[in-house]
Amino acid sequence: MSDILENSQARQRLRSLSEALDSGALKQVARILNGGLSPSDIAHLLESSPPRQRTLLWNLVDKKYEGDVLQYLGDDIRSYFLSQLNAQELADILEDFESDDLADLLQQLPDTVIQEVLDTMDDQDRQRVEEVLSYPEDTAGGLMNTDTITVRPDISIDVVLRYLRRHRSLPPMTDSLIVVSRRDEFIGMLPITRMLVSNPAATVREVMDTDIEPIPVTLFDTKVATLFERYDLISAPVVDEDNKLLGRITIDDVVDVIREDADHSLMSMAGLDEDEDTFAPVWKTTKRRALWLGINVLTAFTSASVIGMFEETIQQVVALAVLMPIVASMGGIAGSQTLTLMIRGIALGQVSGDNVKWLLNREFIATAMNGVLFALVVSGAAVAWFKDLTIGLVIALALVINLTLASVVGTLLPLVLKKLNIDPALAGGVILLTTTDVVGFLSFLGLATYFYA
Repeated sequence: MSDILENSQARQRLRSLSEALDSGALKQVARILNGGLSPSDIAHLLESSPPRQRTLLWNLVDKKYEGDVLQYLGDDIRSYFLSQLNAQELADILEDFESDDLADLLQQLPDTVIQEVLDTMDDQDRQRVEEVLSYPEDTAGGLMNTDTITVRPDISIDVVLRYLRRHRSLPPMTDSLIVVSRRDEFIGMLPITRMLVSNPAATVREVMDTDIEPIPVTLFDTKVATLFERYDLISAPVVDEDNKLLGRITIDDVVDVIREDADHSLMSMAGLDEDEDTFAPVWKTTKRRALWLGINVLTAFTSASVIGMFEETIQQVVALAVLMPIVASMGGIAGSQTLTLMIRGIALGQVSGDNVKWLLNREFIATAMNGVLFALVVSGAAVAWFKDLTIGLVIALALVINLTLASVVGTLLPLVLKKLNIDPALAGGVILLTTTDVVGFLSFLGLATYFYA
């Protein structure tokens, strides 16, 4: 119930803020921004505002809240605001950031600015951030936070509890303490919930979990997300090739990975960046979309050239011009269904060399059966419409050919692109639709030329 009330209060503040903005009451806007809205709400408001209004709102945000708000902004907008700050201002804003969050922000800045910000930090903080920055941002090393609490296996639970009480606070998302050797080699995990109900005289070794697999520092972030999802993890230790503890990854960072991956898949299908700003300026939006539209122009000309090869046949049988989009469209939809399923399976790690043959057979048979079904339906409609049995036969055969080929292409295409290090979500749709258009037109018009010759 309290969550519902809080959400209702937040919505009310947002409405009040909108009314204050419309009336130009900037003092009231500043009071609402800094006195009632959470950093995530402020970030959402900034992302939902046109550029001029966004800049005005950002300038009204209190300096002490800027760092928290930056963490919730998309990369595009965050980069813009970061570019407006000098090194000292950045250092002041980022002072209380966790090392992983700080590394994420710094990676959006020029190298010279990164070094200036690092120079303003104390040795310990700089070392932590530099360690995270030394790994690619799409790996476990780029996700990890070096702020961890470690204990030795030979001490008692009572000693651990007394050690924890000396801390003013624990790192966020601390569900377990990490057990390491004297050489910082990972041994196991000590869940806090278990520790609290254990005999204080028991040793850490007697209570800890030793069946926890640490995450290699070079593991890709999507694989990390899969492990968290599979084992319902809240945090996990990160180790190097010698099993030495480097840091830990927490669920909040993994949620970001999952969200970004979902955004990437969705936006890539339209040739857009997952960090595309909804309110980006016209020129910036135009440039980003022009490349993808240009690629589609080339593929459209490819399909058009196939149609041009059968110009005489189309002139003889006008019905072909009416019916041929059906063949291409049906093939495109059937192929897209298979392609989407395969991309999802690859992303979840469910597709491998061992089961591709089974998937290919399943998709081929399922699509062929649908092909026969809809070939009968469409051909029947075509015969009734144009009173021509030949046109019914031609479109039936073309549909079966195009749908079955679409299933084969939809199954194998993402695997081939993945092997070539090309994102299937980005390139798969264009290649598939071009293929089904070309094959659809070629089979339909080619068969028509044969039967009507």
